[in-house]
Amino acid sequence: MAEKLPSGGAGPDGTAFPEGVPCWVDAQLPDVEAGRRFYGALFGWTFEEAYGSSVWARLDGEPVAALVRKRDGRMPTVWTVYFATPDAAALAEGIRAAGGQVVIPPTPVGGLGTMALTADPEGAVFGLWQAGTHPGFAKRHEPGTFTWSELYTRDTAVADAFYTGLFHDALFGPGAVPDFGRAPIEDVFPAEMPPHFLVHFGVEDAAAAIEAVGRLGGRVQVPPFEASYGRVAVVTDNQGASFALLQR
Repeated sequence: MAEKLPSGGAGPDGTAFPEGVPCWVDAQLPDVEAGRRFYGALFGWTFEEAYGSSVWARLDGEPVAALVRKRDGRMPTVWTVYFATPDAAALAEGIRAAGGQVVIPPTPVGGLGTMALTADPEGAVFGLWQAGTHPGFAKRHEPGTFTWSELYTRDTAVADAFYTGLFHDALFGPGAVPDFGRAPIEDVFPAEMPPHFLVHFGVEDAAAAIEAVGRLGGRVQVPPFEASYGRVAVVTDNQGASFALLQR
């Protein structure tokens, strides 16, 4: 039977996002139904069956994220940020040439687009998304939606050189308003934590959101702290996937 593809969803300007802009997030979970209950109660998301074993999360009817069932229990339970590109194959080659890795090569996802999973020179994993019928977020930068992604790294000079080379225009071009930053791991996490991207979702009231996370079976990983981009708390859901709550 053909897979059902979710309807619509367009970027904020109705087109694909510029290269290097975070355009989508998904969570790899062992139990998608449990994820639906957790995030539906936390953020007010509703859900629609999507491609394969995934569901789309919607807020006010607009796509904001996906939950995907892990096919292999050895895979991490994790939120992944995807950066937009008009050519996933070319960008994947650029990542290799710059010292990164291609974990999953560019792969079509029905008519929705093409995805790839890559890693920077320190091993922080991120996705690439080449839009087809699905440009990415239709809502962002508001409560219950993607608001920021922070790269926690051991060597900020290496990270600066790598990502500036890949996404210079998105970070520094005319009118650029970056949706991700970077910080040393030890600023927030124990030194043994591996480099990683941390997806942030906006909330109106961080204290109330933290209380809801605990009530729903999640936990606080890092208590609230002040960052240059807002008040942040790092939490995990009821299956162990880490993400951040961001109050601005």
